[in-house]
Amino acid sequence: VMKHVSRIVIALVLAVLVITIMPAQVFAESLPEYISEVKVYIGNYKEAEKEGFKILNGDDGEPVDLNKSAGGGLGSKGDKAVYLGYKTTTNRKEAITDLALMNMKGGYSVQDYEALMESQLKSQILPFVEKIQVTIDEYRENLKSDNAANKNRAEFIKSVLNKFIDDDTGKGLGDLFENETLYERAKRIYDALPNAEKEKSSIYDTSRKLYDKMSEEERKEHADLVTIVAQANGQATLVMFNLLTRAADTNEESWVERFTSFTYDDLVDSLDMTPTDAESELAKLYDDDAQEILSMWDKFKTELENYEQTAEKVEKYNADASELDELETQVDNIDENTDDEKVIDTAIDLVKKSADALETLDDIGTVAVYEYLENTEYADGTLLDFFMQDYDEIAADITVLYPLVASLTDGQRAGLDFMSLKNLIYIAETDSDAFADSALNDFEEVSIYKDVDRGIYQKGGVALTSDALRKNADAMAAAQGDESLFSPFTVAMMALTGASVVGFLASGIAKINIANQLSNKTAYITKMANLDAKYTFRSLDKTITKTDLNNLAKIEEFNKNKDSLIKEAGALTKQNQLCNRLVVGFTVAMVIISAITVYLSWQEMKAHYKVDFTPVPKYIVDEKDIVSYNSKGEKTVLKNQSAYYKVAESNLKKGDFKFDEIGAVADMNGCVGKQWLALYTNSNEANDPILASSLKVVTKSSEIPAGYTKGIHMFGSDAAFNLNSNLYDWNESAPSVFVYFKTDSSAASATGTTFTGGTLALTGGAGLAVGAIVTALAMKPKKKKAEA
Repeated sequence: VMKHVSRIVIALVLAVLVITIMPAQVFAESLPEYISEVKVYIGNYKEAEKEGFKILNGDDGEPVDLNKSAGGGLGSKGDKAVYLGYKTTTNRKEAITDLALMNMKGGYSVQDYEALMESQLKSQILPFVEKIQVTIDEYRENLKSDNAANKNRAEFIKSVLNKFIDDDTGKGLGDLFENETLYERAKRIYDALPNAEKEKSSIYDTSRKLYDKMSEEERKEHADLVTIVAQANGQATLVMFNLLTRAADTNEESWVERFTSFTYDDLVDSLDMTPTDAESELAKLYDDDAQEILSMWDKFKTELENYEQTAEKVEKYNADASELDELETQVDNIDENTDDEKVIDTAIDLVKKSADALETLDDIGTVAVYEYLENTEYADGTLLDFFMQDYDEIAADITVLYPLVASLTDGQRAGLDFMSLKNLIYIAETDSDAFADSALNDFEEVSIYKDVDRGIYQKGGVALTSDALRKNADAMAAAQGDESLFSPFTVAMMALTGASVVGFLASGIAKINIANQLSNKTAYITKMANLDAKYTFRSLDKTITKTDLNNLAKIEEFNKNKDSLIKEAGALTKQNQLCNRLVVGFTVAMVIISAITVYLSWQEMKAHYKVDFTPVPKYIVDEKDIVSYNSKGEKTVLKNQSAYYKVAESNLKKGDFKFDEIGAVADMNGCVGKQWLALYTNSNEANDPILASSLKVVTKSSEIPAGYTKGIHMFGSDAAFNLNSNLYDWNESAPSVFVYFKTDSSAASATGTTFTGGTLALTGGAGLAVGAIVTALAMKPKKKKAEA
C-alpha cells in the first residue's frame, strides 16, 4: 500500500491543468456538431466560405438577411444586409452555449464593473496575496535549508511549480518565487512611507507605480503576485497555493511531531499571564484557524470510520493494478504508425479503467492516513483516537484544537483554506526519500493562464449588467420618448413655406379675377366709345331704326356712367399691377423659403439618422453570475471565467462605415440602426452546447417554432428577441426576424466530467493521481512524434 501512497502523494494535483483534448478526440465521431464560433457578415458574405464559416440559411436553403428592410427613409444610410456565419465542432469544451444581445443604450456599465473589481482586489485578492507570500517565504527558506528532508521537499515542489509557466515573465513559478515578488518589494517601500503618505496610497498603488518604473528585463525577474492571483486559471491558483503550503514548514520535525509534544495547558503556561488573560490571548491567536479545522472534521472522521470497507477496496485495487500497468505500457508504445482503431480502443480502455480507479486511489490515501494515525501515539492513546472524536465534542471545547493550530507554521496556517485534514497528514507522513525519488519528466509545462481569456482583466473592456441597470436604462428610454425628426425652427420654416405657397396661390387667383374684370370693363368702354363715335358721324337723312334707338339709349346710359367706368378701370389696373407684384414677391419668397426649408429638413433628417456610436464593450458579465455573499453577508466576487460573454466579431475592416467607432464587432443592425445591437457569445462547460443543426430563422411571425424554447436573446431575458425590433431599427414596419436554437442536454463524453477541474477536488490529493497518470500517458504519443 505504501508504495502506491507515495506515488499518490507525490503526484499531487498537476493533472488538473494539463489534461488535454484526448478524451474529446477519442469520442469525436460519436458526437453531434456544435457551434464553436460565430461571425457576423455585414453587407456581404463573400469571404465566409474562405474563412471557414457557414452562413445561416432559411427554410428555402438561401442565406437569410437578418436586417432586412430595417433601414430608414430619406437621409438615412438605407438597408444593410446582415448574415450570421458560424463554425462547428464536435468537442463540447469548444462549444458555444449561449448567444445574447446588448444594445448601445442598454443596462450596462463599465464604471460599475471596474469599481466592483477594485473592491474585490482590496477585499479579496490582496489578503489572498498576503497569505501566499507567507508560504513563499518558508518555501525559499527550505530551498536554502541544511535540513535534507526540508530541502528535498522544497526542491521537489520547485520542480512541480516550474511546470507552471508565468506568461508575463516566461519563467516557471518555482524559479520565479525564489526572487522577491513585486508585491513584496512594494510592501517594503510602502511600509517605509510616512503615515501621511500611506493614507493617500496603498500597497497595490505602490506596486503599480513600481511596475511602471521597472524595465522589461527587470519585470521578468520578479513575479507580479497580484496579477497571478487575480488572473491565473482558478485551478492553477489553488494548486499553486496547495503546493507552496506543502513546501512550507522550516522546522526539523513535522507538525505532527510538534503537535504530539505539547498540550493546551502547555500553551497557557508558555504565556506570562494570568490563566484568564492567557486563555483570551490564545483565543485571539488560534480560534479562527481552529474553526477552519473544525469545518473539515466531520468529512475526515467519516472517511476514517469507513476504514474497513475502504481497505477492502484497496486490496481489490492492488490485485487489479496490473491491468492498468498493462494499458499504460500499450499507450506508451503508441506512435504515428499505430492503427487508429487500436489507438482509440486502447485510449478508451485506459480512460475507463482510470476513471474507475479514481475513487479507489483516494481510498488508498485514506487507508495510509488511518494506519499512520493508528501508529502515532498521542496523549494516552493515538492520533486516531483524537481524530475520531465527535464533532459536537470538539465544538463544545474548541481549545483542544489550539495545540494543533500552534503546531503549524505560519505558511501552513496561511494555506488552511486550500488544504484538507488528509492533506495535512500527507505532508507529515511523506518522507524525504519519496520526494527525492520522484520524477516529473512525463509532465509538460503549462501556462498558469491556461484557458483564461485575460482580456476580461483589461481596463475599459468589460461591462457589468444587472437587473437594476437594465431597469434604469428602460426607464430612461421611456422618459426620453421618441425624438422629433425636425427642430422647432425647421417646423416654423415649414409653416412659413406653406404660408408663402398660400400667399402665392391667393395672389395668383386674385390677379386672375382682377385681370378678368379689367379686361371686361375695358372691352365694354371701348365698345361703347366706338358705338358712340359711329352715331356721332351718322348721315342726317338716314332713317332711324329700332336698333338705332336701342343703341342710342345704351350710349346715353354709357355717357352718364363714363367717368365712373373709367375710374373703375383705373382702379382695376392698379389692383392688377399690385397682384402682379404680389405674385412675383410670393414666388420669390416661396422659392427662397422652400429652399431653406428643404435644406434644413435634409440636414436634420441626416442628423436624425446619423448615430454617434459609443464603444462596444469587448465583454459583458451579469452581476448575479460573479457576485456571492459570505456568511457575514458581505459581497464577494467569484472567480468565474465562464460567466463572461465575449462580443462576436464581424467582417468590418479599416475604412468601413462606423469601423473607427466600434471596430470589427457584430452589430446586428448593420451599423445603420438607431443603436448598435451587439451579439455576444458564451462558452460554459457547465451548460449545454448549441446544436449547429438546430439553428432556425423565423421571419414575419412571433410564433415560437415547435420543439424550440431558446433563441438569440437580450441580456436579462430568456425569450428570443426580434432582431428587427423598431426599438433599434428605423423602419417600424420591418418584418420581424427571430433566430432560434436547441442545446444538447445529453451526457458529456465518458471522461469529460471525470477529469475536468470542476469535478476533481483540489484538496483531495490522492484522487488527482489518476489524472496525472492519464495526462502523462496522453502526452507521450505527442512527444514521440515530435522526436521522430
